[in-house]
Amino acid sequence: MDIAVKKLGEIMREEKKAVALKYDEGEDIAPKVIAKGERKVAENILEKAKEHNIPVYKDKKLASQLSNLEIDDNIPQELYEAVAQVLLFITKIDSETL
Repeated sequence: MDIAVKKLGEIMREEKKAVALKYDEGEDIAPKVIAKGERKVAENILEKAKEHNIPVYKDKKLASQLSNLEIDDNIPQELYEAVAQVLLFITKIDSETL
């Protein structure tokens, strides 16, 4: 969502961010970042997800936290609970489409 805010005579836009995670229970010790970006790159990540029927979970705060990680970084332990909510969301979506 783009939000324009007028503050001290200048217009500031909230940055769109997107982070893609991968988690293979038999292979990975934790979910890891496989793509991330802002603005146009974020839009491209979201478009690719749509093209491949990959569910998108919207959480501005979590996206911001995850975007501070590097590509191929495992998520830190302090984000396990938040990312678990994402995995539950995806599991629910997947079970509804079967």
